[in-house]
Amino acid sequence: MKKLILSAAVILGSLSVHAKNTIVKSSVYPLVINQEDEYKEVDAVPAAIKTALDNAYPGVKLDKAFVNNKKEYKIEISVRDVKSIVYTDAQGNFLKK
Repeated sequence: MKKLILSAAVILGSLSVHAKNTIVKSSVYPLVINQEDEYKEVDAVPAAIKTALDNAYPGVKLDKAFVNNKKEYKIEISVRDVKSIVYTDAQGNFLKK
């Protein structure tokens, strides 16, 4: 009886080792990267953005800033050791993303 249970466990175990996930690439929906959404790091942001951040988040610290071709800014900030990412346009208006 022990040999029967042991051999069944070995057979089932060997079958599961050969099972694998198959990745199928579809040509119906090709991967397209939108160049307008690609952000590049910048050293400085417009004064309007700094003012908007100071008004919205007192004590804000600007960690990093990125801009895309549509002049939308992705800004990494920290307020009292809480890190966040906000999106604005060049005039300091906050965007939903």
